[in-house]
Amino acid sequence: MENNASLESVKRISILVPTYNEEENVVPLTEAIVAEFAQSLPQYDYDITFIDNCSTDTTREKLEEICAANKKVKAIFNARNFGQFNSPYYGICQTTGDCTIVMCADFQDPIEMIPKLVAEWEQGYKVVCAVKETSKENKVMRFLRTCYYKIIRKMSTVEQIEHFTGFGLYDCSFVKVMRELDDPNPFLRGVVAELGYHKKLLPYEQAARRAGKTHNNFKTLYDAAMQSFTTYTKTPIRMLTATGAVTMAGSCVMGTVALVLSFVSAKNVSYKELQHRLTALAAVGFFGSLNLLATSLVGEYLLTLRARVNKRPLVIEERRINFDMAERP
Repeated sequence: MENNASLESVKRISILVPTYNEEENVVPLTEAIVAEFAQSLPQYDYDITFIDNCSTDTTREKLEEICAANKKVKAIFNARNFGQFNSPYYGICQTTGDCTIVMCADFQDPIEMIPKLVAEWEQGYKVVCAVKETSKENKVMRFLRTCYYKIIRKMSTVEQIEHFTGFGLYDCSFVKVMRELDDPNPFLRGVVAELGYHKKLLPYEQAARRAGKTHNNFKTLYDAAMQSFTTYTKTPIRMLTATGAVTMAGSCVMGTVALVLSFVSAKNVSYKELQHRLTALAAVGFFGSLNLLATSLVGEYLLTLRARVNKRPLVIEERRINFDMAERP
């Protein structure tokens, strides 16, 4: 009975690793995580869950081999690629540990950060965010990211976390909040910034990718930026609304001036020419600004309706490995 009680009291840490074409990294990453727990966290139980976003290389074959050799390693295979936001969020919601640590598969998130994250969790923090204080990524890309974070922090109604990619630790109580959020289009970084109570920010240096090719490009970075803008700020649309109102007012002024000129000097050719130009400019400006104003107002409604109407599932699974029915959240 004492042995059973002691086993039940052991805390279990879930590690979640999203993958897409990481055939060169999944095996050494698993070995590194297992070794880190054996060396630094022997008092904890653990499990490792890979959620694969329909890789086109041999990542899935590698994961099947890992899962067959170690039952503490689990895998979820998505039916297709559901994007860089839905898959990790869904994967977190499938974990059942006392806390969940999310990290990338390419070794850019240092393995040695795991004990540091756990130490802060044991101090009572429910969410521990690993923040890139320095990085070995391209300096231009680093600069652009910094500018983006500065802009979004100014515009957002929620205090955003600069240089936070999602790498961090989430207590099971916060994972429960994420499950119950029922957001069809979740943005993990924003959710953590908005709902992550009792947070701790832990700085680290982001390493270079160990192997393989990065999947981040202009399109994925643009998607992330727009997701954050449209979800956590109305400032861009409000700016369009203000611009439309100002230009419409200006058009009205120019139209009034043109009308006055037509009465003051109808026979003066130079004034007549000026009148025609101002009239044309006023007409174009008025109808253009009216269209801009209407579009921005429609956008306000669409932003609100999108979150309520769009109820598609985050992910559709093809299959999962090493999951017991009792472990399903």
